[in-house]
Amino acid sequence: TVNNLNQQSGLHTASHRLALAGTAHNCAGGATPWGTWLSCEEWVDVDDDSTQKNHGWVFEVPADANAECSMPEPLRALGRFRHEAVAVDERTGIVYLTEDEHDGLLYRFIPDVKGELRSGKLQALAVQGEPGTDLRNWEEGSPGPTPVNGDSLPVHWVDLLDPLAPRGDLRIRGFEVHGASRFARGEGIWSGNNSIYFACTNGGRARIGQIWRYHPSPFEGTAEETSKPGRLELFVESPDKLTLHYADNLVVAPWGHVIVCEDRYSDTLRNHLRGITPDGKVYTLARNVHADNSEFAGACFSPDGGTLFVNLQNPGFTLAISGPWASVKI
Repeated sequence: TVNNLNQQSGLHTASHRLALAGTAHNCAGGATPWGTWLSCEEWVDVDDDSTQKNHGWVFEVPADANAECSMPEPLRALGRFRHEAVAVDERTGIVYLTEDEHDGLLYRFIPDVKGELRSGKLQALAVQGEPGTDLRNWEEGSPGPTPVNGDSLPVHWVDLLDPLAPRGDLRIRGFEVHGASRFARGEGIWSGNNSIYFACTNGGRARIGQIWRYHPSPFEGTAEETSKPGRLELFVESPDKLTLHYADNLVVAPWGHVIVCEDRYSDTLRNHLRGITPDGKVYTLARNVHADNSEFAGACFSPDGGTLFVNLQNPGFTLAISGPWASVKI
């Protein structure tokens, strides 16, 4: 626990504690509406003798500072794959999950009981009437449509068999057998503006990043969903590295803009925090001037919306940015 920080510097007393141990390659994860955190393993150790247990799971840990750390138990019903991040729709309790693979899927988990994630149905997104659609937009002539910014596609969700995936092949079976759509390195995901936003790091014709926006059905996750299906919108596909390069973690700001962390690998181009307005206009919010030029990660806002917290992966800084936010509410 960290206490008694220098009050003369304007810092406040803070504390930290161990919340989870025994997992591997944990990545973005996400918060739940009921006050816990879902931590995601971005690693599937198939045929790997270096570990004693399988990895590739999601774990739920308490976010309450006074809660005790418990033994980690994987939420196996959420599937075994290279998890990146999760977002929970507060209205329905449905969990949406990204997969950091060059040929990954977008998943959703419908719990049997809202707020209880140990049993339920795991599904993957598919474009209606276009089984096995490749939405990476990498090559002309790929299966299915090649959307541009603002295009919206009707979708449905296909059930996935054997989500425990002992061979680490859930995405392959989802695409080839069930007709799910393929994405390029699904990363950050967030629920906001009655939508689910998610980033694909090297998606798009230039292979430098896409931001997708999923508009859930009014009957999301129910039998009536087919009467008015959800729609998938290509919110932003970056045309060049100066607009948006390698989108990673993201968050929906209290004023409705999407704040995106860049994870570019360059000795000459800096990593930035980019903002995106509701009409898809991209602007620059912050630039990494540290010598390491590492990725921004884990962007999130304080409960009162006044402070944006974000990490610099190297050298391991957590930054608190206090605005003024009125100047970016354009």
